[in-house]
Amino acid sequence: MGLSFLQMIADYARVKQRVAAFEEQIGKIILGKKQPIRLAISCLLAGGHLLVEDIPGVGKTTLSHAIARSMGLEFRRIQFTSDLLPADVTGNSIFDRESGTFVFHPGPLFSQVVLVDEVNRATPKTQSALLEAMEEGQISIDGKTHALPDPFFVIATQNPQHQIGTFPLPESQLDRFLMRIEIGVPDRAAERTMLLAGDMRRELRAIEPVLSPEDLRSVRDASQAVHASSALLDYVQDLLDESRRLHQTGLSPRAGLALLRAARAWAWLEDRNMVLPEDVQAVAMPVMAHRLGHELSSDGAAGRALVEKLLRTVAVP
Repeated sequence: MGLSFLQMIADYARVKQRVAAFEEQIGKIILGKKQPIRLAISCLLAGGHLLVEDIPGVGKTTLSHAIARSMGLEFRRIQFTSDLLPADVTGNSIFDRESGTFVFHPGPLFSQVVLVDEVNRATPKTQSALLEAMEEGQISIDGKTHALPDPFFVIATQNPQHQIGTFPLPESQLDRFLMRIEIGVPDRAAERTMLLAGDMRRELRAIEPVLSPEDLRSVRDASQAVHASSALLDYVQDLLDESRRLHQTGLSPRAGLALLRAARAWAWLEDRNMVLPEDVQAVAMPVMAHRLGHELSSDGAAGRALVEKLLRTVAVP
């Protein structure tokens, strides 16, 4: 019994070290962006999908590559364009003359990490091809259900909606992303390091896996087992209730679950065995802002303002 307990502690410490190495390795590629990197990792540990909205050239694609390479996961990139069809994403059935039957050919969505680049360049019909995949981990084509790999993590990038040739994501699509984050331009010191280093793609190609899919599953289980007290759950519910008072629809129960999952993951990364209000506040903006106020402003400012007001007005236990 004692040896078993000691082995559990050793395994936990090993996985903790690997997650720390995982975060450190990504930080060597995406310079000066500790907060967005930790949010992206929290999203991954919470079992959600990530939407990165920012101007071109700040590292959205590089972040996706770094995450996939650091875990040795199968990675596919889908470039969304206005003429992309849903079948180009999910795959389709093609008639095979030899067998006389239709054979399903999986599309690029059948990968462990999928980068959907410029998701708002595609039409709403193609955007909706992601809905079932992101929510259920499967897709249905021609009456048949096809399971997607496990783990399955979608990272979608989005250009600011004021740019030419973009289609706003529908509410149902936005709600499937556990978080929306921005990377932003690096500070002056980080940018100088980038200028001296030159092309970061060489660093990206040198990345070695430091976290296995099995480790990821273990970490997800451990992070989602972090204790949330009754008082903490009251705080989450108070945020949900206040959002419904301030906004015409407010946050859904799914948003509340997403907030709690993300807060648990953040607490685990901070080496805590229970969720604190600070953990909820750390993930509140990326979890809640894109679910609020998107009909009021295309740049997300209204949603951010509502979240700031929620955090100011709702009492902390």
